[in-house]
Amino acid sequence: MLLTYIIKRILWTIPFLFAVSIVAFALIQAPPGDYLTTFAATLAQSGDMVDQERLEALRTRYGLDQPFIVQYWKWISGVLVGDFGISFEWQQPVSNLIWERMALSLCLAVSTLLFTWAVAFPIGIYSAVRKYSIGDYVVTTIGFLGLAMPNFLLALVLMYIGVVYFGADVGGLFSPEYQTAPWSWAKVVDLGKHIWIPVVILGTSSSAALIRIMRANLLDELNKPYVTTARAKGLSEFRLLLKYPVRLALNPFVSTIGWAFPQLISGAVITAFVLSLPTAGPLLLQALLAQDMYLAGAFILLLCTLTVVGMLVSDILLALLDPRIRYR
Repeated sequence: MLLTYIIKRILWTIPFLFAVSIVAFALIQAPPGDYLTTFAATLAQSGDMVDQERLEALRTRYGLDQPFIVQYWKWISGVLVGDFGISFEWQQPVSNLIWERMALSLCLAVSTLLFTWAVAFPIGIYSAVRKYSIGDYVVTTIGFLGLAMPNFLLALVLMYIGVVYFGADVGGLFSPEYQTAPWSWAKVVDLGKHIWIPVVILGTSSSAALIRIMRANLLDELNKPYVTTARAKGLSEFRLLLKYPVRLALNPFVSTIGWAFPQLISGAVITAFVLSLPTAGPLLLQALLAQDMYLAGAFILLLCTLTVVGMLVSDILLALLDPRIRYR
């Protein structure tokens, strides 16, 4: 039954992604003008002459004078064979620009998610079991601070501490000698030395939120009759916690997979700018501002695909974790 459920979910993602691609392409073209309009405005602001005949020639060359459905079909038919088109602003194939940034963004998102779970899981259990203790109050206070403090502000604070007190290079994901170097084991090690700072920054607010959720759900489970019955039968406290209430309280952790990946990739744009991270967020923002529709469309489509895959994984894990959830 699980295999049938997975196959049905995968088949449902095909028309969903098709509909999302149409909406994404329409939203990119919704603002007035196009890339050449933005390009002409930039030239005019710098004092350069704008040749209208040249702009019209470029609009014809790029196919921007064609109807929406023609532009969309040209784009999506290329996407189906792995061709995301040419970036207007960078004058390069979109695939050359997005894959390394998406890979780094996905690596950062997975690392942040693991960090969030590793911090929130034990602290949330402790806060629930030791309700209203000094430790619970300390954790609650830190959690509220983590929720209230913007990520970019925490990034600035950690950058200052790292540079002033430790003399560490806290910007970017690589040392200068590895930024343009081909991938090797030394570059992977260098990535590991730099990635922990953005992981801590991005994972702080998520950890604080999950700690509160874990505490609330576990407190709700601890007061149910089955826990009292299991404790009366002589089951040890540690085994009781892990076997029943903690397992059911884990549902929010698993359900966050669906939105965690795209949120961490596209929602940390300001933090990425502050830390000079070569991730997808800043390039996506730049593509949207420049109305570079092929580059922006590729990013949005990949983010939607990550969301769909994350929701699929989340639903499967929830069905395996909680017997109360049925595949149908």
